[in-house]
Amino acid sequence: MPPKPPSLAVRPVTITAVIDPVAALATGDLDENLYLYDTNRKAGSAGFGTPGLRTRVRKGDTLLWNVIPLECETFVALSGIEIDRRVADPVRKFYPGTDIAFWTATVKRDIVKPVSYRLSFLLGGVADPFTVAAEQALLGADKEA
Repeated sequence: MPPKPPSLAVRPVTITAVIDPVAALATGDLDENLYLYDTNRKAGSAGFGTPGLRTRVRKGDTLLWNVIPLECETFVALSGIEIDRRVADPVRKFYPGTDIAFWTATVKRDIVKPVSYRLSFLLGGVADPFTVAAEQALLGADKEA
């Protein structure tokens, strides 16, 4: 019997939103005050430091979204992720023993075409969420990856 090809390990991919909440609240413009990063640059992710992050993933990858405010005294929270639920179904969770939330999902299928998604955030004491105008996307894995 021929040897089995090595299986690809499931990889956690962290997507971090760095937000300047004071500037976003003052200007009403989230996109100019949002900087997105992920931990998958080596695999071919692009758009680092912009609201239009394009994250390279493959079926089985675990995604984890979190938020870091530039101003620690202003409330910031990721309030929603709009994405095709056939690709990923994000769930809000909390770090144990805290009220600090993060979102997680598993990539359910291989991605052939980019899958767009949108992030929404709560800032300060504003009741209505701020939704990113720029489009984020999940991209399929490179052939070499």
